[in-house]
Amino acid sequence: MNVKKEAALSYHSKFPAGKIEVNATKEVSTQRDLSLAYSPGVAEPCMEIFHDPDKVYDYTIKGNLVAVITNGTAVLGLGNIGPEASKPVMEGKAVLFKKYADINVFDIELNANSVDEFVAVVKALEPTFGGINLEDIKAPECFEIEKKLKEIVGIPLMHDDQHGTAIISSAALLNALEIAGKSIEKVKFLFLGAGAAAVSCARMYVTIGAKVENIMMFDKDGLIHQGRSDLNPYNSMFAQNHSVLPTLLEGFSGIDVFVGLSAGNIVKPEMLSKMATNPIIFALANPDPEITYELATQARPDAIVATGRSDYPNQVNNVLGFPYIFRGALDVRASHINEAMKVAAAKALANLAKEPVPDIVNKAYSEKNITFGKDYLIPKPMDPRLIIEVSAAVAEAAIQSGIAKKPFASVKEYKEKLQDRMSSSESIIRNVIQKAKKDPKKVVFAEADNYKVLKSVEIILDEGIAVPVLLGNKAKIDLIIQENHLDIKGIEIIDPMEESEKREEYGTIFFEKRKRRGHSLYDCQKLMRERNYFGSMMVQLGEADAFISGLTKTYPSTLKPALQTIGKEQNTNLVAGMYLIKTKKGPFFFADTTVNKKPDVEGLIDITRLVMNALKYFNVEPRIAMLSYSNFGSNIDPDTQVIIDATKALQEKYPDVIIDGDIQANMALRPDLLKENYPFTRLSEKGANTFIFPDLYSGNIAYKLMQEMGNAEAVGPILLGMNKPVHVLQLGSSVREIVNMVAIAVVDAQNRAEL
Repeated sequence: MNVKKEAALSYHSKFPAGKIEVNATKEVSTQRDLSLAYSPGVAEPCMEIFHDPDKVYDYTIKGNLVAVITNGTAVLGLGNIGPEASKPVMEGKAVLFKKYADINVFDIELNANSVDEFVAVVKALEPTFGGINLEDIKAPECFEIEKKLKEIVGIPLMHDDQHGTAIISSAALLNALEIAGKSIEKVKFLFLGAGAAAVSCARMYVTIGAKVENIMMFDKDGLIHQGRSDLNPYNSMFAQNHSVLPTLLEGFSGIDVFVGLSAGNIVKPEMLSKMATNPIIFALANPDPEITYELATQARPDAIVATGRSDYPNQVNNVLGFPYIFRGALDVRASHINEAMKVAAAKALANLAKEPVPDIVNKAYSEKNITFGKDYLIPKPMDPRLIIEVSAAVAEAAIQSGIAKKPFASVKEYKEKLQDRMSSSESIIRNVIQKAKKDPKKVVFAEADNYKVLKSVEIILDEGIAVPVLLGNKAKIDLIIQENHLDIKGIEIIDPMEESEKREEYGTIFFEKRKRRGHSLYDCQKLMRERNYFGSMMVQLGEADAFISGLTKTYPSTLKPALQTIGKEQNTNLVAGMYLIKTKKGPFFFADTTVNKKPDVEGLIDITRLVMNALKYFNVEPRIAMLSYSNFGSNIDPDTQVIIDATKALQEKYPDVIIDGDIQANMALRPDLLKENYPFTRLSEKGANTFIFPDLYSGNIAYKLMQEMGNAEAVGPILLGMNKPVHVLQLGSSVREIVNMVAIAVVDAQNRAEL
């Protein structure tokens, strides 16, 4: 993906600056709260910890807090840029820890270039943290720093640049060797690069069975050999005794495994031609591999190839490892991260790749059935099983190694806790965008003469989410693009006012649909000057796949043209609006929030059915609450009776789906209260994730309150029940919200095309 300078700077600088913040996890709204949080109440946990230091894990954040520490001497792709300049990278690492493993992070950038100074500062910080992730420290100092710190600190510590790549590539190596039918003890390796990552990978490969004598390592000065005086104690382990020094080209002769951790585009196809049959090629330099995936597979069709890039098979990505390794280490309070834990992580990744891939992962990558093989050696980064399998394997290895201060009794129970810990709110939208990018569809934008729309289009083009078609005055659109320096080129722009033939064609077709509903032919052709009608007709006639509008107009005025031109799905009596509400507790779905004022029994049944079908696109199993102000008949009146009757009909029609009501919103969210008061309901197991509101007023009010007061992100409105993909934006939607809705529209079109 081509990330533009202006976009990156804007992303990092918009208020609040940076990518992370600190939030209070306890109530601090009353004088009593303040007294408990600080003085005098805070003295009680302080004294408990004073008498028993281990209780710091019970009363503070320490047990779920990792320090990401660097001195900025070897920032990926940027080199020695110093501590201040490295801070955005460390904040980014903090985001990944939180998003993938729910681990809190303080990023710490040290002005400390000597080994002893760095070690002394980190050792002094130990009381604050449950774990330490060293990052972007140049070799050979990084080896010495990690070695010294491991000897003196009593919490998990890992230099991810060394061990992260080593662990992930080891998993890929184990599976690649299995597919190639080769033994790790016998294969010959060629490493290009002799820095921290290369040395750590080679050492890890030796740990899992490779022979040191079978490893050749090259750096910019040639072969690492015993006659060189510039080696350090770490890469010298792989110095071979050669009477005649081979060139890099000669070194490839008969090699089974190539591992590149150097620079882009320095390996040539003729080098690969010298490798043994069924070679394994790990070209891991980023962002440009030592040889491109295309060239490598063309030169050696029998090869198994991995890179560090997400746009090719077998991405060796450290995010597959470090969040889950620290999660497992923290949860059992390991004293350090040992070799057994690293090997356990690698083997867990290798084994997971052989398991049947969940449908949610297949759909996220627009694949029907991802299966273990030369193009799938290791799991995909968005696989929700990673935190469960890798963290559990690491934790279990720590327990078996005798370094866990808080071992668990049951692996099964620990895995269940990991499952419950992670919210899938973020992954839902990530998966939708990922799927959209696999098969972009043509999306018509009715309000293309708007900066927000055009900024969204720039992002959509850059990420490959959709193929946009812009409706509006071309000169005005071009002016907005130029004034705002937007990178939008070669895109189709249509001005309905200049398309007289199309307006006549569309109007004539529209007239056939509306001629007995008070519309004349002239009226119908005139309506096609309006972009909402023109764009809807493009979708209706298959000239585009989806339609987006509503940013600057009211919802009804945008929906009406789409209903008149495209209409409702067959066997559907109504359309409905649904919002995906992203919260820390997970994703929730609200309907109807935009269309039907006061649905009757049949209306509620239709709305619920449409929502159930939509949730399939998000790979979510619905647990549906039919909301009311009463609980299971506690108040009977005409309004609650409608909900009771609709619930009964839905339960009879869909016995395998969890649907219950009438029920109050707070009760639907509290399984503990349900078990205590209404144990008969199936919602008492996990609570509801889908809410059907009794009327438009309550649904609309609820989602807007969640947005503004609950700090939740509302994605939508997602229009349900249309005959073709039409999605109406919320008035004043942000650029992010527009991009999300376009991704949903593309996936909607993809799913309809598959039917």
